[in-house]
Amino acid sequence: MNLDPDLDLGLERIIRAPRATVWAAWTDPSRLKRWWVPAPSHCRVDRLDLRPGGAFVTSLSDDGTTFVPHMNACFLAVDEFERIVFTNAIDSTWRPASPAPVAMTATITLSDHPGGTNYRTVVRHGTPEARDHHEKLGFAEGTGTVAAQLAAVAEGMR
Repeated sequence: MNLDPDLDLGLERIIRAPRATVWAAWTDPSRLKRWWVPAPSHCRVDRLDLRPGGAFVTSLSDDGTTFVPHMNACFLAVDEFERIVFTNAIDSTWRPASPAPVAMTATITLSDHPGGTNYRTVVRHGTPEARDHHEKLGFAEGTGTVAAQLAAVAEGMR
């Protein structure tokens, strides 16, 4: 994982499921909503247009009924079974955005591993301050929780 220590944050883990299964957990809205936000919060997938320029919009709820905006992003690259790149610096309608808590570009890569799938996330930030802010907000804990939830969904799909 190539990280710029001043600008990037990352996570890597092995998911005990084939790449196609992990890909399906990422690209099927009914599966994505099960792991995309840390439990006990709930996710609603409002738009998932998985293609370069496509929309990635989700909402978040603490009670499962009242949803608020969570992610309004744009896919930059989609390489089936291998890579997904999205940014919240451009919203789903291609407008420049100033997202809270921080603007970022995320690259998700999937590769074969003897134990299943090597799942890697690299989150790039525009400034060291933005990277540090994201880290202090709990990037490692939140991303780790979400990756564990993804693993549970993918590993249960066999």
